[in-house]
Amino acid sequence: MSASAPAPQAAPFRTWMCLVCGLVYDEQEGWPDDGIVAGTRWEDVPANWCCPECGARKDDFEMVQL
Repeated sequence: MSASAPAPQAAPFRTWMCLVCGLVYDEQEGWPDDGIVAGTRWEDVPANWCCPECGARKDDFEMVQL
């Protein structure tokens, strides 16, 4: 019998902050008001999504540690 390798752990959720207004997108919470369900990783947020506070583009967000 061969021993099976342990399952890889999921990467921790990250937070992203709008450089224009300071709004924080938390991957764990998502953004349900815009149809982005909880657990949605930043790379899976649509490229055309804009900051709901100031309208900044997704490119105007930076990953931050909270």
